Amino acid sequence: MGIGNLFKLAKLTIAAYENSERTTKLGLINTLEVQYNPETLSIKHESVFQAKQGIATSSAQARFSHGRSKLLNVSLVFDGTKVGYFGVELLRHVPSVAERIKQFLDLCYKIQGETHEPSYLRLSWDKSVLGPGFDCRLQSVDINYTAFERDGSALHATLAAVFVEDLDPKKKASLDRLSSPDLTHRRVVRSGDTLPLLCREIYGSSAYYLQVAEVNGLDDFRELEPGQALIFPPFERSGGGST
Repeated sequence: MGIGNLFKLAKLTIAAYENSERTTKLGLINTLEVQYNPETLSIKHESVFQAKQGIATSSAQARFSHGRSKLLNVSLVFDGTKVGYFGVELLRHVPSVAERIKQFLDLCYKIQGETHEPSYLRLSWDKSVLGPGFDCRLQSVDINYTAFERDGSALHATLAAVFVEDLDPKKKASLDRLSSPDLTHRRVVRSGDTLPLLCREIYGSSAYYLQVAEVNGLDDFRELEPGQALIFPPFERSGGGST
């Protein structure tokens, strides 16, 4: 993408929070405005199905298990040429590409001391295809430097960022209607699955992993085997628990 195309970029605001409810913002520097290329934004919706063997036939029937969190792929642009700055903005300090990338990583990727996890994020921008805000966390980012100053410092960089939807557990439970007394999930363990992670996907919180282990008669919840079938029953919600 040429420098001249910077005028076509839109702006996206990233706000960082300490808690999943997104009621307490992170520290003193908790927001970052970045440019993104609207032509590269994509959203992935994915449903997970399990094979259910037919009674009178050998064919397998696909049975809905659960929906995965949405993934937002977006190309962020950090530019140090000052092309996007005008008038009075040029009289103040314009952050370098390196400074902007550090701000992004500190806000979105860095492990925070209080929670020992990356920040909870909310993305917002005008005319958003995802509504007024997208609650998420940074899953991955690839940084591609495309131009440099004579001294070797970065002049232009594009960040291919992937944000995974991360809803507050109460909000997720309400949307998924997981409090329904007749809603029980059955999952088949895949390589890399852990019980806390599966609980977080299904209930919106990892707090139920000991209860799920007891229901399934697991002596050690850390020793899950691929192909193992687990039952995730509905639980009475107390409003607490780890996320």
